[in-house]
Amino acid sequence: MDSIEEKRVYGDREGAITVYVTSGIGVVRVRVAGDTVGEFGLCERCHARDVAATRDAAAIATDDDVRVRALEGGTDTDDETFVETGFGPAVAVGYDDRDLIAADPDGRVARRAAGTDEWTTLEDGGGATVRAIDGDLVGTDDGVYRVHGGGLDHAGLTAVRDVSAAGVPLAATVDGLYKLGNGWLELLGGAFDTVAAHPRSEPGRLERAHAVADDACYEYPIDGEWGQSDRSNDDIVGFGYGDTVYAVTADGTFLSASEGEWRTRLLGVTDVTGIAVPPRGTER
Repeated sequence: MDSIEEKRVYGDREGAITVYVTSGIGVVRVRVAGDTVGEFGLCERCHARDVAATRDAAAIATDDDVRVRALEGGTDTDDETFVETGFGPAVAVGYDDRDLIAADPDGRVARRAAGTDEWTTLEDGGGATVRAIDGDLVGTDDGVYRVHGGGLDHAGLTAVRDVSAAGVPLAATVDGLYKLGNGWLELLGGAFDTVAAHPRSEPGRLERAHAVADDACYEYPIDGEWGQSDRSNDDIVGFGYGDTVYAVTADGTFLSASEGEWRTRLLGVTDVTGIAVPPRGTER
């Protein structure tokens, strides 16, 4: 598809969605329709370390604060901006249903309940270094913690680099890729950096998932199991799911899956840290 046709597909807006990519210079908003990338540009200038989204809001962790941008049905308008929440410097953010969870550089973890402006501390800090947050999972260098009531419970493992809560809890660690069943069960051996699963997965099963190790990209399902993908890992730092699979690399290459290959588009940013695709409709 040439550039004129791509602009036409994007221009009618039918089926188009917004994807947020965080980087060392700010947040890039990318418009996509299926595997076609439309317009994109910097919508927030900051040092953004992480991003998460629901259909109601997108949140970013920055060196100054956690900032939130209001969405309607997973979409935004050019009039909306990211506003500060008073959390302070943050390294990771995630949504547990509609509650926002954030962590600071010292390991403090707090929750901002939906419909409120107040942060409630779940962990005071001074302990583990938080690497990732997704749903009720908090991945740290000391293992996985789960949000429970007004605090965090240690759920096992060590040296966790990433977590995914959709469908079946998953953890990427320096020793392997794990899923939570009757305890943590190893799916694949090796050092894993990134893991993600389709947010529409029903509890107890996976519909679609991806993970990146030092030397390969893996996906599920391949013949009903986890298997090595034909796609290069390309230094992928995160995945998102919409009409197709989206990913982004550390050097700012945006990827969209198309017939077994990646379509690529350079975003013009480096030091990329994350990607979030707000769900649409009633999906959270």
